[in-house]
Amino acid sequence: MKKSNFISAIITFAFLYSTATPAENQSFLNNNKSKNNQDPSIFIQIFKQEAILELYQKMPSGQYKLAKTYPICKFSGGLGPKKIEGDLKSPEGFYQITTSQLNPNSRYYRSINIGFPNEFDKAQGYNGNYLMIHGDCVSVGCYAMTDEYMGEIYQTVERALRNGQSAIDVSIYPFKMTKENMQRYRNSSHYTFWKQLQPAYDYFNRTGKPAEISVLLGEYAVLNMPETPTKLLGSKSQYALTKMK
Repeated sequence: MKKSNFISAIITFAFLYSTATPAENQSFLNNNKSKNNQDPSIFIQIFKQEAILELYQKMPSGQYKLAKTYPICKFSGGLGPKKIEGDLKSPEGFYQITTSQLNPNSRYYRSINIGFPNEFDKAQGYNGNYLMIHGDCVSVGCYAMTDEYMGEIYQTVERALRNGQSAIDVSIYPFKMTKENMQRYRNSSHYTFWKQLQPAYDYFNRTGKPAEISVLLGEYAVLNMPETPTKLLGSKSQYALTKMK
């Protein structure tokens, strides 16, 4: 009888785990990373039109798998890059987060400075400060989340940085950069800029790894060999500002 109960318990556990959502399975891995040496590194993608923030976890293979998708409560200014202070637009492009950009005492619950303007933005003469991912569901150029979701995102970002990830890549796109969407927006005044973003989107979808990004002659460029030492953007450059809100 005891043996039967034991077998039944094992079957029940296997069933519950197999029917968990990908995010729940990822949470299981995160909670047990000390046991299986799970890499805490993460990667973030933001899509304006879809109003989502995707959080990815690095796997033992080196690829990043989607851990959870969060709805963005609010962003402002519509599609297209942020250019000047006061235009109320939320940025698009490639940014990095380091520990100094975290603010647990923000007036918007929690905030993470995305590092605008980066080297590309500066090369275009763009300006602005305090562009964040934050809570409180209000936006004048930031990506605002509900406090509940912001708490989860902040905790995950902080844990990754405290456990060895030197910088977290954040890719911000106007929309899912499929061929269909690029065709749909081919007449936009932002199309030339968006064409610079598309290779990084394609690279991640193809390899499961964030692309190494460079700025060459004032334009974004994807380096197809991430290990190359010639990248111009990174934690040792002026890639990210560290001001906090």
